[in-house]
Amino acid sequence: MLLQYMRLIEHEMPKLVAFRKPFNPPTLETPLIVRSMHYQGEYHPATVKRVIVVPVNSLPLKGEKAIHKFKLLAGSRWTPDPPKDAGISGLDDWGSGYFKISCEDFPKPAQNLKWASDKLDKLVAIANNPSDTFEDLPLDLRHVVSKIRKGKKGDHLGGRAFHRPSILDFPKEWLPQPPQSATP
Repeated sequence: MLLQYMRLIEHEMPKLVAFRKPFNPPTLETPLIVRSMHYQGEYHPATVKRVIVVPVNSLPLKGEKAIHKFKLLAGSRWTPDPPKDAGISGLDDWGSGYFKISCEDFPKPAQNLKWASDKLDKLVAIANNPSDTFEDLPLDLRHVVSKIRKGKKGDHLGGRAFHRPSILDFPKEWLPQPPQSATP
C-alpha cells in the first residue's frame, strides 16, 4: 500500500503543476465573501448550504438614498457590524454595515449559491430604482438591539448598543503630560 502511494507521488503529482494558479487577493470588483462547510467526505445536510456576506459600501448602489433603501429591504439580513462567522477583521472600517444571506433549500451547493447571489442582485436593482426611495421610513434596528440583549454583556445600557467605549474615547486632556526637557 505504501509503495502505491509513493508511486502516485512520484509519477502523478508533477502533472498537477499544469493546474496551478497564482493567488490574486480580492479586489473592489469582487467584494463577496462566500462561506461553505465541508465534512471531509462524510455526508452532512449542511454541506449544501452557502452563505454570502458583503459590505454594503462595496455594492453598486447609487447614493445614500439607495443605501438606505437597501438596508430597509434587507431587514434583519443587514447588520451595522460584521457577522462573527464571516471572517472579516474587526479592524476594518464597517461603513454602512454588512449584508448576509444564506440558502440551503436546493440539493446542489451551486444552486444554493446561485439563488443567494440572484437575490442579492435583485435587491441591488430594486434599491437603485429611483421610483420610490423610502426616505421617510426609519431604519428598523430591533434585530440588532435584540442580539445585543441576548449577548448579556451590558452593551444595551447607557447608549452603548452601537458604540462600545474604547481607548480612543478616553479624554486626551486627562492623560499625563510628558516631562518637558529643561534646556538652558
